[in-house]
Amino acid sequence: MPFRFIFPIVLWAFTCSLFGQSDSVGVRDIVTKTMEEQWQLSPSSDKGTFRITSYKPIYMLLARYSTSPNSLPFSENPDYRAVEPAAYDRVESRLQFSFKTKIFHNMFFGHGDLWVAYTQLAHWQVYNEELSRPFRELNYEPELLLNFPMKIKFGSAAIRMMGLSFNHQSNGRSLPYSRSWNRIIFHLGMESDHWQLFLRPWIRIDDADDENPKITDFVGRANATFVYSRKQHSLYSILHTDLSLGNHKGSLELNYLFPIKGTLRGHAQIFHGYGETMIDYNHRQTTFGIGLSFVDW
Repeated sequence: MPFRFIFPIVLWAFTCSLFGQSDSVGVRDIVTKTMEEQWQLSPSSDKGTFRITSYKPIYMLLARYSTSPNSLPFSENPDYRAVEPAAYDRVESRLQFSFKTKIFHNMFFGHGDLWVAYTQLAHWQVYNEELSRPFRELNYEPELLLNFPMKIKFGSAAIRMMGLSFNHQSNGRSLPYSRSWNRIIFHLGMESDHWQLFLRPWIRIDDADDENPKITDFVGRANATFVYSRKQHSLYSILHTDLSLGNHKGSLELNYLFPIKGTLRGHAQIFHGYGETMIDYNHRQTTFGIGLSFVDW
C-alpha cells in the first residue's frame, strides 16, 4: 500500500487511541461554547486577564483533495509572480490552531475588553515524496480585538457582542511568493439556543508596496460565519463576499463535525472559491478534506 494511504490511516488510529480513552464525557463538554463562555461576557463567566483560550476552530485535515492545485501563483503586481511551476500533489494535509488572551478588562467606563489573538494555518504536502514533503503554505494571523458585551433580544435570539479589531495576515515568504494585507474588522455576534451568527465586514488598510492589489475583489470585503450545534454534532459555514451583486467571486466553506469517541470528533470540510490561503487569493478551486476536530467555535 502506498505511503500516502498508510500515513492518514495510522495517524487517525493513533489519535483516536490517544484522545478517545473515555466515553464518560458529557455531551455539553464537546458542543460549541456559548458566546458568553467564549468571550467572558458577564462577571460570572469572567476568567481574568492573560489566560489563554481558544479563538477559531483547531483541527487537522489528514487528507485534503484539491481540484486545481495552485502550481504557479501570480499577483497583479508583476514583482510577485512566480516563474517556475511547482509539482504540487492534489492531496495534502491542512492544520489550523488558534488562541486568544484578554489583556485588559472593563475598558471604556467598564464596558469593553481588549484581546490579543493569533491564528496559524498550514498546508502540508506530506504525501509529496518528489518535493520532500514541504509545507506549501503557512499563513500567520495576529489580531488585536476590542470587544463589547451586548444583550439585545430578537425573539429567542440575541445580539451578544460587537466590536472591532486590527488584523494582519501574511504568509511570511520572500519574493515572488510574499502575500499580506492589513484590515480593520468590525464584528457582531448573535446567538440562540442551537446556533450562532458572526458578521465581520472590514476595511483594508492600503500598502504602498501592494503584494496583492486586488485581494478584496477575490476574497471579499466581509464574511459571515453560521454555526449550528445539536448534541454531539456541529455544522458551520463561512461565506466570503465583496458585498456587491455583480461580483461572483468570494468563497464558501462548509464544515461538519461528528463524534468519534469521548471528546474527539471527526471533521469533514468542503471549500469552493477564492482565497483558501494567502498565496491562493486569486486562485479558484474546490477542495474536500477529512480529519479531526479538537476545538469548535
